[in-house]
Amino acid sequence: MSSERGPLTAPGISTQARPGRAGPEETLTNCWTAWHCSVGAKSGLWPQPGAGSCVGVRSGSVSGLWAALRGGSGLFSHSMAVGSVSKMDPEYEHRLFRQINIQNDNLSPAKSTRGLHRRTPTGSPLSSPSKLGDRFIPTRAGANWNINFHRINENEKSPIQSRKSKDATTDNVKADGLAYSALLKNELLGAGIERIQDPQTEDRRLQPSTPETRSLFTYSLNTETTSLDNGTNISPYSLSPVSNKSQKLLRSPRKPTRKFSKIPFKVLDAPELQDDFYLNLVDWSSLNVLSVGLGTCVYLWSACTSQVTRLCDLSVEGDSVTSVGWSERGNLVAVGTHKGYVQIWDAGAGKKLFALEGHTARVGALAWNADQLSSGSRDRMILQRDIRTPPLQSERRLQGHRQEVCGLKWSTDHQLLASGGNDNKLLVWNHSSLSPVQTYMDHLAAVKAIAWSPHQHGLLASGGGTADRCIRFWNTLTSQPLQCMDTGSQVCNLAWSKHANELVSTHGYSQNQILVWKYPALTQVAKLTGHSYRVLYLAMSPDGEAIVTGAGDETLRFWNVFNKTRSTKESVSVLNLFTRIR
Repeated sequence: MSSERGPLTAPGISTQARPGRAGPEETLTNCWTAWHCSVGAKSGLWPQPGAGSCVGVRSGSVSGLWAALRGGSGLFSHSMAVGSVSKMDPEYEHRLFRQINIQNDNLSPAKSTRGLHRRTPTGSPLSSPSKLGDRFIPTRAGANWNINFHRINENEKSPIQSRKSKDATTDNVKADGLAYSALLKNELLGAGIERIQDPQTEDRRLQPSTPETRSLFTYSLNTETTSLDNGTNISPYSLSPVSNKSQKLLRSPRKPTRKFSKIPFKVLDAPELQDDFYLNLVDWSSLNVLSVGLGTCVYLWSACTSQVTRLCDLSVEGDSVTSVGWSERGNLVAVGTHKGYVQIWDAGAGKKLFALEGHTARVGALAWNADQLSSGSRDRMILQRDIRTPPLQSERRLQGHRQEVCGLKWSTDHQLLASGGNDNKLLVWNHSSLSPVQTYMDHLAAVKAIAWSPHQHGLLASGGGTADRCIRFWNTLTSQPLQCMDTGSQVCNLAWSKHANELVSTHGYSQNQILVWKYPALTQVAKLTGHSYRVLYLAMSPDGEAIVTGAGDETLRFWNVFNKTRSTKESVSVLNLFTRIR
């Protein structure tokens, strides 16, 4: 017997009539009639099945009956009539309804493109026991969008989007998000935002303020006129679908994209450049001359002429160079040696003026303050001397570190000296005391990277070694720690930009990279790579735009990192009568 299925038949039901039983069309009609009458009898709408009459299908086809059974609305689209109820084999009836239930249970909104659901006929037209069958449309009449809009967390993204955002967190992406948010607020809330300001304060500025108070009753004539310049209305003659304020927002000039060159614009060979974390062998003078200590010699490289000059050679004395430092005027260079001497050289004349004694071990850190020179040594001592007077009369000994002093920096106002040592301490000194006025012990490794901010008075930044890997910021006016940032690698040097509130850091194990940070957001602006060894040395050009880095790979690399801000002064014409005195 063939069991080929028709297009609108339930699974497992033959299309041919069995001997001694009703055909499928008649059987389905009788089954639906019996079931429908029993349900109607329970609800009181129709008489009992044994009462002699029931609602049935006059001559409805299988397709019409099946559509009514699948639709579950309880109403037939075909004509209805009164008929008798035929009896059915119980086993066949049980199997029939089981197949129908399986078929209807497998139908879901995700699997059925036509949205067909089985509904139990009930007396209430609103009840629906099917899951996910109806849409829930909430009422938004009482929602205050003007207050709750800023509470929407725009940072909640899927894992894939959040993973992508970590790689593309740039200023352009943030600016686009702020512009989109402002555009939505203009169109939905009538915020009237015309331009986007600094992203640091834009989130606070875009939050809706207290709504304006309006009187409930007005005692004047209704003279309200529609203005086309209020920014919230759309002109009937405008072809743009957005308001005037939104048009101004879209036409507002965008902040120019800041680009960083990932490759250095110059690379110099530096043989015998030592791979020692505690030394400072590179410095850039105010006269645009670079001094580098290579082995036993100090070389001068002019950035203007690219001419290289050997300043001194300590091999005759059996000594080596451990630190170099330019004076503020750029005419003198101090050279620290392995034997503990500090030599003062005249760079223009190329001759040694004198040598300062006092240290018993190598001098790894030097810092100038006008005519005063501070030197830090492995003997845990810091000596301050005025080079204009005899050494013994002006010498000050600062004792506070328990291990080698590897970092020294004077503040921009020349009042405080910050020192870092291998004892994980950061000390702050002044002119009047021989003991440190502030002591910071939060670092977990040697503190070599020290930098004073030229933009904020009393702001000090310091970086720790391999075991610490953190850049910390301190308020030396209140002796309070401000922020801490884990960089993930050894911090070797720090330097603040002269033009923007940014700083650059060089790193060793295990990244060997150069990073540019924006303060106080502490967001990474740029990442520069190229050195194969620890980037132990850093110096900034006198114009504040370029930096030079040195590493144990015996190379010096020059990078364009910071941009000089353009002058906002108005150009004065020579023809202006007020520029001349008559």
